[in-house]
Amino acid sequence: MKLITAIVKPHRLDEVKTALQEIGVHGLTVTEASGYGRQRGHTEVYRGAEYQVDLVPKVRIEVVVDDADSDAVIDAIVKAAHTGKIGDGKVWALPVETVVRVRTGERGPDAL
Repeated sequence: MKLITAIVKPHRLDEVKTALQEIGVHGLTVTEASGYGRQRGHTEVYRGAEYQVDLVPKVRIEVVVDDADSDAVIDAIVKAAHTGKIGDGKVWALPVETVVRVRTGERGPDAL
């Protein structure tokens, strides 16, 4: 199993959720995040004063899937989150040793 984590722009969240539902992903976790990559934040003007926004708002999406499905899930996220502009985000996958469904005690792929 793999834990796939994606950091994307907040306005792309609905597109990513739809893309994941279309390929059969049944559950995901979304948390608000902030940070920066190569863009190092940006400058905004508020009431005539210019100030630096160091941390850009993002969303973090986490999905646990079978190894066989991980490439399809990553491709779906990348395609749905892509805008072609700086700050589109990152996606990575990590191995997961054990998953347990708390309600039933099921383990492994049955817990997904």
